[in-house]
Amino acid sequence: MAYSDFTTLKQLKTQLGINFNFTKLFDKIVPIEPSNWLETSLLYRTNLRSTNEKSRSETVVQPILNELVRLNKNLITLYSGETLKADVEEGLVGECDFVISKGIKDYKIDSPIFQLLEAKRHDIESGIPQCAAQMLGAQIFNKNENTKIKCIYGCVTTGDDWQFLKLDDELFIDERKYYLGNVAQILGIFQSIIDYNM
Repeated sequence: MAYSDFTTLKQLKTQLGINFNFTKLFDKIVPIEPSNWLETSLLYRTNLRSTNEKSRSETVVQPILNELVRLNKNLITLYSGETLKADVEEGLVGECDFVISKGIKDYKIDSPIFQLLEAKRHDIESGIPQCAAQMLGAQIFNKNENTKIKCIYGCVTTGDDWQFLKLDDELFIDERKYYLGNVAQILGIFQSIIDYNM
């Protein structure tokens, strides 16, 4: 098995023992206005056909995450398409769309605090189990590396719609979705997650 083999919330519970709840994750979001660079990047995407996961990644997700790296110089590292090996026997291994790690590292994932998965076929709900499995993988990875980061955050996105998750002793799925039309709110959520883990 691999992260991508987890396709239902029931699987998470029966195979990995993860209980889940839908809740409001963020009470007070302090919006962060996007830079001119990010606004321009997102504006250009309207002229491109973002019909698949790769194009959404390049035209929407990557620019937003690059903006976070710019805002948090020397605090986080962004990894794209890297393999995160946590527990092969449990199927907690595989490629991750994006991982945000605490600190500055060069070549390998270290101290992951955030997993981001791009939903296939514009379906956020179908991506939640895979993202949650990656979050558990990150939690186990940190424990094995003696890194004291207990709470892992995650997000599933279509590029236009964004839904956040939090894994502590159980999985909390934000009952709200956030939208690209309010990118300042999305940046504010990401920043609050980074601040929480610093």
